[in-house]
Amino acid sequence: MSVKRKVTEESHSHSVEQFTAIEDRFIEVYSKHRKQPIQVLLGLFRGHYSKFLAAGLCFFIKHSPVWMSPIVLANIINLATEGGEHVVPEIALNTAFLIALILLNFPLNYLYTKCRSLATRNVEAGLRGALVRKLQQLSISYHKEVQSGRLQSKIMRDVEAIETLSSQVFVSLMNIALNLGVSFAVTISKSGVVFLFFVVTVPVAALTMVAFRNKIRQRNNEFRKEMEETSARVMEMVELIPVTRAHALEQEEIKKMEHQLNEVAEKGYRLDIIQANFGAVGWCVFQAFQALCLGFTGYMAYQGEISVGDIALYQTYFSTIVNQISNLITLLPTISKGTESINSVGEVLLAHDIEANEGKEKITEVKGEFTFADISFAYDKEKPVLNGFNLKVCPGETIALVGESGAGKTTILNMVIGFNKPDTGMVFLDGKDMDDINLRSYRKFLAVVPQTSILFSGTIRDNITYGMKNISEEKLWEAVRAANLENFIHSLPGGLDTKVGEHGGKLSGGQRQRISIARALIRDPKVIVLDEATSALDSVSEREIQNALENLKSGRTTFVVAHRLSTIRNADKIAVVGDGICKEYGTYEELMEKKGAFYTLRKLQTE
Repeated sequence: MSVKRKVTEESHSHSVEQFTAIEDRFIEVYSKHRKQPIQVLLGLFRGHYSKFLAAGLCFFIKHSPVWMSPIVLANIINLATEGGEHVVPEIALNTAFLIALILLNFPLNYLYTKCRSLATRNVEAGLRGALVRKLQQLSISYHKEVQSGRLQSKIMRDVEAIETLSSQVFVSLMNIALNLGVSFAVTISKSGVVFLFFVVTVPVAALTMVAFRNKIRQRNNEFRKEMEETSARVMEMVELIPVTRAHALEQEEIKKMEHQLNEVAEKGYRLDIIQANFGAVGWCVFQAFQALCLGFTGYMAYQGEISVGDIALYQTYFSTIVNQISNLITLLPTISKGTESINSVGEVLLAHDIEANEGKEKITEVKGEFTFADISFAYDKEKPVLNGFNLKVCPGETIALVGESGAGKTTILNMVIGFNKPDTGMVFLDGKDMDDINLRSYRKFLAVVPQTSILFSGTIRDNITYGMKNISEEKLWEAVRAANLENFIHSLPGGLDTKVGEHGGKLSGGQRQRISIARALIRDPKVIVLDEATSALDSVSEREIQNALENLKSGRTTFVVAHRLSTIRNADKIAVVGDGICKEYGTYEELMEKKGAFYTLRKLQTE
């Protein structure tokens, strides 16, 4: 094994362990402190506290010029006004001291950022990894109930909001606390009277800002919702352009969008006005109190209670205090958003609807015998899809499931795959209750071709060999030929290494479906599930693939759902599903001679 490969595998192993540790830690602290998100956040960073301690120390030193400048400024003013033989050396010493602190900022800022970022980004990656890992464990039922867009938002936006919250808690709050602490400490050490002035006037200025912040938050919320609505309507408009154009409805669509865009403009205008008023009032209030501070400290200097240089010192610190309180108020929406995101991530990581395979029997061989024994299943308890369904499938048989839409055909296929479990009754695989076996080990012997082909952005080769290693070119081309893809691939400049585009967007529907079929065939499965697998193919391609499938079905149990009943003539058995049960069962000829439910369905398609 090469050194590079060994390092890669070790890094991958470490990542998996890291994601698992983050998931376990989140579940532990979230279960204890569900209503205290900050406690959850602190718990997530367990093991990284030393990094934050180092970051805090670096931050304190690198930030010292900000709160040391007023002291140096006051010293130099006092030296200049008081005079004396040591004025020049002491001014030089104060200046050199401040420059030294400024020069320290660069290396310490690097160390501070490194320590903080290592902690926050590791936890951020760990949270995303934990979410991805959890989503792979959650049941298909869970994924059907939760919109994929919401899950994507949790992985990307919510985790980013948690990382931002981490930065705000460990960085911005540290900055605010440090500046307030130093400002008040220096002020009270030099003059208790000025400190009392600060204590009285600062809250008044802050409350003025709070009054406006609430109104701004309301306007921001209105504008955000209007933007979200507009975004949704724009997406809908783009998707409907072919329909709109086909029915000459362009003007109607333009009018609808113009109305929506005007609503956004109005909400944006209201937000701009309130923000402008807040800025003007806030500036006036701040400057008024700054003037009061200047007048008050100037009077004290006149009375001889403070030195002249201290006027500049107090002015600077008063400005610092008001700004930091304003920053704290500004942080509140970010903190609120971050804590909400913690709860959002918790909804996924604490979800219990997972496919439990641990401790169950691992399958090393599959013959392909299935028995559905008195199965009942319902998505809605008041309307069961299956109710007393029974079916026996022998190894190597091809079983076609037919029936009206909603009869339960896809539900049965999902039970074969293991996505759905019966509410009552049992499904047996080779005589073993499927509820007692490790489904992951069983699915290694399974191949599925869904009704809608699912491709990822990559090459044709990548999509066909997905999840498989060391596939020979000979075996790959066997699958390609069996899926009737050979001529198509030879016509491409890149051949098998041609990119298919996002979701296979560069290919036709039939080409995408044939790639899905090739992906299934190359796995050499013992059980095949075909859910309308040839629905996207033209009649010529369909006939050729049907012939190829007939050859490949030998020795494999195959479940087929097909609405075009002419395509299942060669199935070993046909099961007519309806009213929650298997209404008829037999060969194509037997069911046609019986002139029952299947005969009726077949006649309806030929009329």
